[in-house]
Amino acid sequence: MKIFRAFEDYLEAMLMMKEKHGYIRSIDVAEALGVTKPSVTYTTKRLRENGYITMNKDGLITLTDLGMEVASRTWNRHKLLTEFFMRLGVDEKTAREDACKVEHDLSEKTFEAICRHADLEKQKYPDGKE
Repeated sequence: MKIFRAFEDYLEAMLMMKEKHGYIRSIDVAEALGVTKPSVTYTTKRLRENGYITMNKDGLITLTDLGMEVASRTWNRHKLLTEFFMRLGVDEKTAREDACKVEHDLSEKTFEAICRHADLEKQKYPDGKE
């Protein structure tokens, strides 16, 4: 199933919220992504319908295994591409912004070639898979 770029951004932000706060709230996701609360409500509904997240009665969000896989893969790509761009001499702010743009569209084959070329170690996902 092809996942939309926005879904990847939301899931990545949710993973960062989970790591930072220990919980995920819609308001924190809205703030992190610079979007409105209605935008988050719309997207979280779609993410729930597609099996990427669950929400409890208090509105706290939990990433499903599928959601965690996508979030981890996206965050891993973001971190490694940022590091790669910085090794090329790009300043950190620009490297992070460019990594966010590239992480969604780069094929796995090209991403792995960049990692090999730059001797970047791909990190493991939380469930132990690459």
